[in-house]
Formats: sequence, structure tokens, C-alpha cells
Amino acid sequence: MHVVATAGHVDCGKSTLVRALTGMEPDRWEEERRRGLTIDLGYAWTELPSGRDVAFVDVPGHERFLGNMLAGIGPAPLVCFVVAADEGWQAQSSDHRDAVAALGIEHGVIVLSRIDRAPGRVDDVLARTRSELAGTGLQNAPAVAVSAPAGTGLAELRATLDDVLATVPSPTASGRVRLWVDRSFTIAGSGTVVTGTLAAGTLVQGDRLELLGHDGSRSVAVRGLQSRDTSYSSLGPVNRVALNLRDVSAGDVRRGDALLTPGAWVATSVLGVRRTTGVSYTDVPERLMVHAGTAAVPCRLRPFDADHARLVLDRPLPLVLGDRMVLRDPGSRMVLGGAQVLDADPPALRRRGDGLQWAKRLSRLDAGGDLLGEVAGRGAMEEQHLRRLGLLPGADETGHDGAAPTAVAPDGVKVIGGWWVHAPLYQAWQERLRTELKALHERDPLTLGLSQGAARDLLQLPAEALLGHVVRDAGLEQDAGHVRLAGSGGELGAVEPAVSAVEAKLASAPFRAPEADELVSLGLGARELAAAGRAGRLLRLGDGVVLLPTAPALAMRELARLEQPFTTSQARQALGTTRRVAVPLLEYLDSRGWTRRLDAGHRSVVR
Repeated sequence: MHVVATAGHVDCGKSTLVRALTGMEPDRWEEERRRGLTIDLGYAWTELPSGRDVAFVDVPGHERFLGNMLAGIGPAPLVCFVVAADEGWQAQSSDHRDAVAALGIEHGVIVLSRIDRAPGRVDDVLARTRSELAGTGLQNAPAVAVSAPAGTGLAELRATLDDVLATVPSPTASGRVRLWVDRSFTIAGSGTVVTGTLAAGTLVQGDRLELLGHDGSRSVAVRGLQSRDTSYSSLGPVNRVALNLRDVSAGDVRRGDALLTPGAWVATSVLGVRRTTGVSYTDVPERLMVHAGTAAVPCRLRPFDADHARLVLDRPLPLVLGDRMVLRDPGSRMVLGGAQVLDADPPALRRRGDGLQWAKRLSRLDAGGDLLGEVAGRGAMEEQHLRRLGLLPGADETGHDGAAPTAVAPDGVKVIGGWWVHAPLYQAWQERLRTELKALHERDPLTLGLSQGAARDLLQLPAEALLGHVVRDAGLEQDAGHVRLAGSGGELGAVEPAVSAVEAKLASAPFRAPEADELVSLGLGARELAAAGRAGRLLRLGDGVVLLPTAPALAMRELARLEQPFTTSQARQALGTTRRVAVPLLEYLDSRGWTRRLDAGHRSVVR
């Protein structure tokens, strides 16, 4: 299906034209039909000669209902711009033209209606219309003159719509969903139903979606799908869709809310924007109304120059890089111009000069974004967040397996797992960690190093997983929850002579462990012995017993010669040592699975 929105001044015959093309009544309210005035959005559909299905979103033309009109054309990719031949270009025509220009709509058809009332004016009205549309995406659009009641020109219009629709780029069916809600109501026996124009992605019955509404977000389930009064198990773009939702009441969903692929969008209330059309930002009021999709949200505008500004919205919207919006003066109802999102996640302005620096950077950006600048500005960003912001090419595409396409990082960015890190910052992390560990080792050669938590805090890493990469690339070591200089685990510094003395004594009597007072006299306390243990020089057993690392193997050789099972006393005698040494040594052998304790007094060697 294709979706076309109407546009044009009040009483130009938009609804009459839709009615003639589709055979359906687009005006939904009794008041609209009684007054002959479209107040809200209307919907109808038909099949073109090529077999293409096309749905029309009919919008009001009166200036009092400009907000409703903007909600109608906001999500639509194509416009049927109507000007009455007997009345010509009107003030509301300019409002609708400004909205089309602001939204960057590039495909459409110009329709001159009611030609039966002014057959001699068609050429002049068309010339004026093309002049007024100059500079918009519709300036070269094909034009068709019609009289809907008489049926004149309708066949040509259908054929022209067919030709234009054939040139519209195919939308992405496998990407993330962002469905702007334009209606919400209740159907007896079904519950809550919402409608909207699905411009990208695919909806499937049973999907869970995130509803980002006026009062926050919640998870909802798609109970059923319809399009053109027909039920479907799935629907792709572009389609007019009706969703039967579970887990939400109709009163909790309003026009301007959005149904989103969970976790795929950033809800932002602060934006960096560039003026695309309209009045200089230095000449507009601070308080404005911003229209995006079907949403209309009050905002504050802080201009940096004529073309760049910071928008602060009264509530978050799911907007990304490149999105187009309409800015409107809520007092005069005038369309002031268009804005395009350049930064959907701008930095906080905390210090004097921050705004000036950000404004300079904003002026250098384009609609394609500045991936390196974004990463550099934050130091490190998750790839998933970059995709949510629309900063990665193919951010709205996924593969058949649901995976996002592989993105290539620019020079100056290092990709580590799911993180993109600014290369100079990554280098600075390594240098700072090495410097800190060198200073620590100089102060205390026996140090364990920095705990992993202290190292993360030192570098202010955004994720624990990054530490291992920094340690490895900096040529450092991780052991027992600590980070240290490579090879520093074997250095004993000033206690080297004392450890050597213990080694010499144990070399001649491997199971005669030095007494506690002997170790103290050598200057070997618990900390020094722990360092000798980490260096692989001594083996620390329970109760302060210290032996050589070879002692367990030597003990096994002697114990294997005993008659099995053996007692602790027999083991003590075979090893030529005391119970103080024998008991913790046997317990160590048990823990290694080399010996097995049978009862309180017997053990055996495990063969």
C-alpha cells in the first residue's frame, strides 16, 4: 500500500476529491458533514489502475485546525496538493505549502479542482501555484486539472498518482517500528484500537511494543492487525494500520503518542536543530509548538544563530538524527518554518562557554551526523545507543536473523565489544593506569596492585568490560581481582634476602617449617609472606606454616610408601616433622584430591 495525504486551503474540494476517487466518505463526524467542513483527519482507500493500493489521509484546510492538518501530513511520504481553480492560491495554501516544505516532502501531485467553475483560469492558477511552490519538493510535481462532481480528469489523476508512486523509494520493511498514533478508540468485544501510518518496519500479531505516551512509557501487546477493514497476521510499510492493543485502555492512548520497537529508540526532550525553512531563529518567540509525526508538543527555543538552536520539549519524543519537524507560533497559529534534528542527545550545558562550543560544533554538522564527533564528545558510547540515535548507517535495517548490519568505525574510534571508544581517550586510559601502577610499585614493591574496582574508578570507565581490554593493551596483568605491572608479582624488593634464607633452610629440611618468631625476626610478616606466595617462592598453609612449593610432591612420594591407610602420626613420622606442620599439609593434600580422608584418624593416597 501507499499512503497519500491531502493538502490545500479550506473549501478547495479535498474531501470531495477523495470521495470521488475512492467512493468512501472521508469525513467521519456528523458535524463535518452537516457543516461541509473537514475538522479532523479522514481516511479512505482505493485501488489504482496498476493494481497499487493507495490510502488517503484527508486533512482539514481551515487555519483553526492547522494542528490536525500537521498530524495528517507528518507521517505521510506523499502529498496531493489541491488548489481550487475558481479561488486560486489562498492564505491557507501558504500554510500548507510551508508545512510540506518544512517536512521535506518530495513526492506529490498538484491538483487544480473545480475547473468546471472557472475553466478559463486553469493556466493562471497553475502558474501561480508553481510559483508559490518554488523551492519545495513539489515545485516540479505533475499537475492535473479535475472536476470531481463531473468526473473530469479523475482517470488522468489516477494514472498520474500511479506514475508518481512508482518513483517513491521502497521503505525499509526489516527496520525498527515507529508508528505515530493518530486515533484511539474502543470497539466492543475488542477493546483498545489505535491507528496510524506505518512508514517503516513490520508489525506482527503478538508483537510487544513500547508505547511512548503523554504520561511516560509502557509495554503493550498487539492483539490484532487490520488494514482497509481486513485482518492480517503481519503488515509492512507503507500502510494505514489499525492495531488492537492489549494492556492499555483507549483513554491512555492519544494522538501524538508513538508505538515503538522496544529498546530501539531514544526518547529525547532536548534537541540540537538546524533551520530548513522559514523565519530566522533569532526572530521567533521563545515558546513554540513543535510538530513531529502526529505529535504537537510545546517547547522552548534557544537560538545560537539564525539557523541553529537548542529545543527543549515539554515531553520526550522518539526523534533521531535527520528527522524533520514543523515549528509553529501557538499564538498566531502560523507555520514559522522547519527544523531538522542534528543532535538527538546533546550534552548538558553546565559551564560558561559550553553553549558556544556546542553551537560551533552544531553549525559544522550535517544531516548525516558526525559519528567521530559524537564519540569524541562522550569518550565512549555503546554501539546500540549510536544505532538508537540514528548515527550508524543502516540504523533502521536488520538482517533476516534480526541482527543489525555491521558498522565500520571511522579512524579515531576503537571498537571494543559493544562499545565505541575515542582512540585518544583509550590511549590516555592506558597511560594513566601504567603511571599509577608504576608510582604504586615504587612506593610499595610488595603491593598487589590496584583492585579492579579502584582501576575502573581511576579511569572513570563507563563499563566494567572495558577494563580487561585496557589492561591487556597497556601491557599490564590482572590476577586475583587486581591489576599490576607485568612481572611485578615476582619482585620481593627488600625482603628478598629473608625469603632466600627461608628457602635455604627448607631445602635441607623440607618439612621443618620455621616457627612464627623466626619468621618475625627475619622481617617476614603476613604481607611479605603473601608476596612470596604470589611470586611462587613459598607455599603458605594454614596456621602460619610456610614450606617450599615442592613440599606437596615430596610429601606424596613418602606417603605413597606407607601401608594404606595411614594415620596422621604415621605421616608425621614418615615426613620427619611435627604435628603443627603435618596436619595443615595433609589437609592441603586432601584439598587437591591427592589424598582422601577416610575417618577421623585415617587417610589413604589416591591412586
